[in-house]
Amino acid sequence: MPNTQEGYIHSVETAGTVDGPGMRFVVFVSGCPMRCLYCHNPDTRNMKDGKLTRAKDLVAEIMEYSDFIKRTGGGVTISGGEPLFQQKFVTAILKGCKEHGLHTAVDTSGYLGKMIKQELLDLTDLFLLDIKSFDPATHEKVTGKKLAPTLDFARHLAAIGKPMWVRCVIVPNLTDDLDVLGKLADFLKELGNVEKVEVLPFHKMGEAKWEALGLTYQLKNTQPPSPDLIQHIHEIFAARGLSVV
Repeated sequence: MPNTQEGYIHSVETAGTVDGPGMRFVVFVSGCPMRCLYCHNPDTRNMKDGKLTRAKDLVAEIMEYSDFIKRTGGGVTISGGEPLFQQKFVTAILKGCKEHGLHTAVDTSGYLGKMIKQELLDLTDLFLLDIKSFDPATHEKVTGKKLAPTLDFARHLAAIGKPMWVRCVIVPNLTDDLDVLGKLADFLKELGNVEKVEVLPFHKMGEAKWEALGLTYQLKNTQPPSPDLIQHIHEIFAARGLSVV
C-alpha cells in the first residue's frame, strides 16, 4: 500500500475509551452509505465534506501517542462514517499501525462487507459490528438499507475466526422489541466469535447537528430507554452465555 494513500477524515479522538479495549486513538473517517435515523455524526455522511489527509501523516500523529496507548492495553480504532467506504485509505492506516505493533479495530455496519479485501481483514485485530436491528423491515426503516449484507459479514467474520464486538442501539418503539432481540442473541451465540455485546441506550446528542445541517430529525420526541428496559435486554443476551455491557 503506497504511503501516499489519501482519504477524508472527519476528526480524531486521542483518548477514546469506548471503541475497543484500553485507551484508543480513534479516527473518524467521512462517507457513509447508511442514513440512520439516530446518527449522532450526520456530518460524516458525505466523504468529501471531510478533511483530505495522507495516511502516513495520520500514522505519524498516532505514533506520538503510541507509548501511552500500549501501556493501557489500547490501540487504534477506525470509525466513521463507514470505514469500508474508504477501504484503501483505511488499509494504509492500519498497515502503518501494525508496523508499530498497535492493536487495531474497525467499527463498521458491515453493509459493505462483500467488498472487503483480505489485506484489511488481516490487518484488523477486532471488528466492532453495529447491528441496527435483527428485523429486516425495522433495519431498513432505521438505516435505509437492507439487513442481509450486515448478517452475511458477521457470518464471514465468524467463519474466519475474527474477534467481534456487536453493538446494538436501543431506541424505544423502534429497536426495543424483546422477541427480535432474543433472535439476535440466538444468532450471535451461534456465530461463536462474539466476545462482547454492547447494549447502547438511544440518546439525542446528535440532534443539534441535524438541525445545523438543515436535516429533519425524526426522533425529536423519542426519549431514552428506561434503565429497567436496558437491564432486561442485558439479561436476554446474558441468558445465551454472551458477555454483555
